[in-house]
Amino acid sequence: MSSYRVAYLPGDGIGPEVSAAARRCIDAAGERFGFGVAWDERPVGGQAIDEHGSALPQATLDACLAADAVLLGAVGGPRWDDPRAAVRPEQALLGLRAGLQLFANLRPVHAYPQLAAASPLRAEVRDGTDLLIVRELTGGLYFGRPQHWNGDEAVDTLRYTRPEVERVVRLAFELAAGRRAHLTSVDKANVLASSRLWRDVVDALRPEFPSVTVEHALVDSTALALVRGPAHFDVIVTENLFGDILSDEAAAISGSLGLMTSASLGDRVTEHGRFGMYEPVHGSAPDIAGRGIANPLAAIGTAALMLRWSLGEPAAADALEVAFEAALELRTPDLGGSATTAQVEESVRRSIGSRVAA
Repeated sequence: MSSYRVAYLPGDGIGPEVSAAARRCIDAAGERFGFGVAWDERPVGGQAIDEHGSALPQATLDACLAADAVLLGAVGGPRWDDPRAAVRPEQALLGLRAGLQLFANLRPVHAYPQLAAASPLRAEVRDGTDLLIVRELTGGLYFGRPQHWNGDEAVDTLRYTRPEVERVVRLAFELAAGRRAHLTSVDKANVLASSRLWRDVVDALRPEFPSVTVEHALVDSTALALVRGPAHFDVIVTENLFGDILSDEAAAISGSLGLMTSASLGDRVTEHGRFGMYEPVHGSAPDIAGRGIANPLAAIGTAALMLRWSLGEPAAADALEVAFEAALELRTPDLGGSATTAQVEESVRRSIGSRVAA
């Protein structure tokens, strides 16, 4: 029986609740498909600040480096919200991305027919949407230096190098070639020098992927197009900040951030697959933490991505994705219903065909 080691970072707020549901669903899939997961649980974010004084203790990072993959819950909450604090939960996210050398964040977006009423978009607008946003993860404003705020003046630096752009754009081309062969590169080249570099890199790589149709688009017009005609898009590749904003906007297509999955990948390859960190897109939602009503489907769908990309278990990933779609009939409060976290999890595990003790 195959065995995998996963660094398990449940995080803050609803993070532990939905991460635990995803973990049990993976264990259920393992029971059915003949593999096991050794879960190495570590603190991160606000929990780690309280326990260790650091949002990302070295022991947590070391555990992630030793694992086949990382399953991460949301971090943050009101207790750590002061933006002037020297130590903040979100530093864990930036530290993990940099420390694990994860440069590309993949965020799939689907228009599920059974959730047409949950989306603010008309059915005829969203129908047929199946797109993938590829967000650069280690450059741009989030990591640029100098960066400072003295009370009266603030400075952020937007910096990219050609190799940084090339590696994420190349991955986006490869992904597009395996889908519908349409790549949209999103920038702000009419204003930003970094975007002009981005556009130049895309054009330089284009001859290597002759089957892929390429279009350049400005971020503001893309934001409008995502809600007016999202089915037009196949793969969108863009820089860090733009990708963060556009992927959250795209949640309107599915109907809730509680459904949005993500995978953060680098170049490292293990004996099982491509190493990655997997986290639902939604935040820690501290207002509903502990109430048992958080939607676990984003975490469960994210777990399916982990099975596919990093653990080399495509059949289990398929089963989990089928179970995910079946569970959409149960509506948690974010989708206008009253289903509980436990009920959704049980639906997924029943669909997989294996029950694991909670």
